Amino acid sequence: MKIKITADSTCDLSVELIQKNNVDIIPLYVALGEDNLLDGVTIVPDDIYNYYQANKKLPKSGACSVVDYEDFFKRFFEQGYEQVIHFALSDDMSCSHANAKKAAQNVGNVHVVDTRSLSTGMGLLILYACDLVKEGLDAQTIVDKVTARVPYVQASFILDNLEFLHKGGRCSSLVLLGANLLGIKPVIEVKSGKMGVGKKFIGRFERSVKKYVDHVFQTYNTPHKTRCFVTHTKMDTELVNKTIEAVKALGIFEEVLETTAGSTITTHCGANTIGVLFINDGDKQ
Repeated sequence: MKIKITADSTCDLSVELIQKNNVDIIPLYVALGEDNLLDGVTIVPDDIYNYYQANKKLPKSGACSVVDYEDFFKRFFEQGYEQVIHFALSDDMSCSHANAKKAAQNVGNVHVVDTRSLSTGMGLLILYACDLVKEGLDAQTIVDKVTARVPYVQASFILDNLEFLHKGGRCSSLVLLGANLLGIKPVIEVKSGKMGVGKKFIGRFERSVKKYVDHVFQTYNTPHKTRCFVTHTKMDTELVNKTIEAVKALGIFEEVLETTAGSTITTHCGANTIGVLFINDGDKQ
C-alpha cells in the first residue's frame, strides 16, 4: 500500500526532515494587514518581527478551507498514492482539523489525525507515523498506533516575555506589567488539546530555561527514547546550543532535533521562546 503522510504547516518540521521523510505540508494562512500569505511559503518569521516592529500589530493566522484541503489531498492520488494520513493542528485551537475532516470525507481514502497539539508536538507524531510507513504497516494500523500516543505528547515552551501574548489578547495589561516587574518567565503547556500557562520561573532567561528543562524531565519522567525536539523562535544561538547539549547530556534520546518555529507559532509567542518536546510513554512501548 502506497501511503502519503501530510500535515498542517504548524508542525514546524524543518525542510530537511520534511524531505527526508517524504512529508508534504499544506500552509496555513497568515494575514499581514491586507495581505493574506502562506505560512512558510510567502511569509517567514522574520516578516512577522519586521511587521510588528513597524506597526506594533500582530498578524492574524487562519485555517485552510475545505476546498484547500480537497485540492491538496487529490494531488497525491493523482501521483499514485492509495491512502493519505493527514496530521492537523489541535481541533481546540483551529478549525483546520474540522475542515480537513470534511475534505477527507469528500475525497475518500484520507485519514485525518487530530494531534491535540501544535508545533513539533505534531512533528513527533508525524515522524512516528513515517517510521511505521517504513515498516510497511497499513494506513488504519498506523492511524490507530499514532492516535494511541496522542495523549502522551509533552509539548511546552518557556517565554522570555509576554509582549506577543498581550498584543494577541491572550494576557491582560496587568499580567504583562507584573511579569515585567517581577521577571516572570511563564511556561506555556499544551494539555488536552489546549494551550495554558504552567509553571512560572523568575529571573534571567538563561537561568529560567535551565530550570525549565530540569522541571520538564522531573515531571515527565518516562520519555520514549527515539527522539526529542528542541524548538525555538528567534533567539540567542548560544542559549539554544546550551539547551540542546543539556538534553543530550541526559543520555535518553537516540536523536535530539533542533527546529525553528514557523510563522503561525511565532505569531502567538514572539521571539525568545524555546521548548523541549517528546513523547512521554516510554513505559508503555
